[in-house]
Amino acid sequence: MRPQNILIIGISGSLAQKTAKEIFKSYPDAKITGVDIRNISLKDEELKSITTKKIRYSRSHFEKLFRDHSFDTVFHLGRISHSTVDISLDERLDIGVVGTKRILDLSLKSGVKKIVILSTFHVYGALSDNPTFIDEDMPLRASLKYPDLRDVVEMDQISTNWMWKHQNQISCVVLRPCNIIGPQIKNTISKFLSYKYSPYPIDYNPMFQFIHEEDMARVITFSGEHLPTGLFNVAYDDVIALRDALRTSGNKGIPTLFGGLKIVAKIIKPALGRIPDYLVDYLMYSCLIDNGLLKSYLPKEFFKYSSITSLKALKKP
Repeated sequence: MRPQNILIIGISGSLAQKTAKEIFKSYPDAKITGVDIRNISLKDEELKSITTKKIRYSRSHFEKLFRDHSFDTVFHLGRISHSTVDISLDERLDIGVVGTKRILDLSLKSGVKKIVILSTFHVYGALSDNPTFIDEDMPLRASLKYPDLRDVVEMDQISTNWMWKHQNQISCVVLRPCNIIGPQIKNTISKFLSYKYSPYPIDYNPMFQFIHEEDMARVITFSGEHLPTGLFNVAYDDVIALRDALRTSGNKGIPTLFGGLKIVAKIIKPALGRIPDYLVDYLMYSCLIDNGLLKSYLPKEFFKYSSITSLKALKKP
């Protein structure tokens, strides 16, 4: 179904705004409403036609929003970043898990035809016994070791369980992308790579996957019309070792023994912002995702970037 009346949740984020631009390219006549719990500032002139509203993810606020509009497509891109918002786990669970359940139920109740939900590959966990490539059927093990990821895992599980329960009534897509990076993205991994000196384990050199913010926005937009109900890992075909990734992005790196990695990370914390504890494991153990299912639906040569060109885009002159 061609999206026409669209709700974007999390419109303050750079990725959400890039997605809005892609939507306008694909569907020039589309009407977009953007909401967020944060202050909203649209950074591009071509986004000025978007109706925006700062809103809490409570039932009363959302009920009125869905009642006042006849949305046919909802893009839920409002997952709270662990690096940019200093709130408690309980608050994260309320916003990410309870809020997501409200959004899903109100979408079903109000006749929405398609929902696209942004999750993350972090739900799988960076563990020493991970297979070489993780497919969508792999259990979500991240929260077993890191309570910090509990909200992300529970949001994904709530979404997928709801998706299969209501698959005959509404189409729903859950995307689990690899590391999203880009000049406009302010997440932890982009900051980590863009910094001049970041610590890396001298005794580990895990493989990484990256996707450029523009390609991710194109995948999200494509999902709104062309992907069927289901879970989809999002990644390029290529992978790159951590040390090569740092070098490619212009980061000189700080070789660090495993035991000192967390200490060095804390020292540079002011420059990188809040560094989640779980990131250290992702610097030691590979967590690579299988992109085969998504590729079976994408047109050939869909992506404009690769992991290498995405990293080069972070390099400062």
